[in-house]
Amino acid sequence: MQSLTDLLHALRDPTTLITAVGTLGITAIVFIETGLLFPLLPGDSLLVTAGLLASRPNGLVQLNVWELGAFCTVAAIAGNLVAYAVGRRAGTALFQREDSRFFKRSHLVQAHAFYEKYGGATIVIGRFMPIIRTFVPVIAGAANMNFGAFVLYSIVGGAAWIWSMLLLGYFLATRMPIVGQHIEGLIVGIVIVSVMPAGIAWWRHRK
Repeated sequence: MQSLTDLLHALRDPTTLITAVGTLGITAIVFIETGLLFPLLPGDSLLVTAGLLASRPNGLVQLNVWELGAFCTVAAIAGNLVAYAVGRRAGTALFQREDSRFFKRSHLVQAHAFYEKYGGATIVIGRFMPIIRTFVPVIAGAANMNFGAFVLYSIVGGAAWIWSMLLLGYFLATRMPIVGQHIEGLIVGIVIVSVMPAGIAWWRHRK
């Protein structure tokens, strides 16, 4: 129970998590978020914070932003491919799965609605939306989306997401050092911006 408590605390604190797991751990988290259908991981804030910490050569953890970006891009693409395979194999059975602590069928339905509205571009757009990005590749597999097109969109979306988040943190810290002194505020801002599209869509649907 203590280990579980420590894990949950680390997930809420990207700096602590990054310091503990390093480059390989960050890469694994990026893969797990989509590849293993685990939507509760801090994807955006994790990457932005990693970029910020990578700008500090004498910081608590030594990260090379270019190396980290390469590893995480591969992990992001691989995670999408695994989730696509799950969708192809499981098909509609996923939509009949009961809710659990880490799986909410409503999240899957939301991803499906988003996919239906925006088509193939969802693979790219969905990368920048928490929870949605976890389930979009599964929907693509269940919908039997053309595999070649899916791979292309996954490469574009995965690379755009990883590098934009990492470099945002990296260059904000190097060009505006004051940002690094207020990392908690930066993380809160990233989270708000990330969930804003989903919040707007929910509000419009409610109205």
